[in-house]
Amino acid sequence: MTEKIKIGQKHTSELTVTDSVSAIAMGSGDIPVLATPAMMALMENAAMLAIAEALPKGCTSVGGHIESSHLRPSKIGDKISAFAEVTKIDGKKVEFKVAAYSGDTLLGEGTHLRFIVDKERFISKLG
Repeated sequence: MTEKIKIGQKHTSELTVTDSVSAIAMGSGDIPVLATPAMMALMENAAMLAIAEALPKGCTSVGGHIESSHLRPSKIGDKISAFAEVTKIDGKKVEFKVAAYSGDTLLGEGTHLRFIVDKERFISKLG
């Protein structure tokens, strides 16, 4: 299931900080800066897209764990880039190094774990 996924595969996802991804809108704070959950979601998106094309038909990846610092704030209008790189593959588990930047400024970094699943089987377990 993970035969086509390789250590070192990477992807970058980007967003512009808007009110909809602010700490105020997401309920994680009360100032108009990029919300930590939004930064981490962008990191997850980069990881998902890093391996998406390598997955068998009918499969997807789902997040299992993410751990990240959030070191600096980003104001409305800032452009954010999140990077994900495959660091380990163990059966259906794929581990990533993740980081987010505003220009050259590191905003946060950490690790992320995704599981490869069959979409239909996964959804059927929801009842």
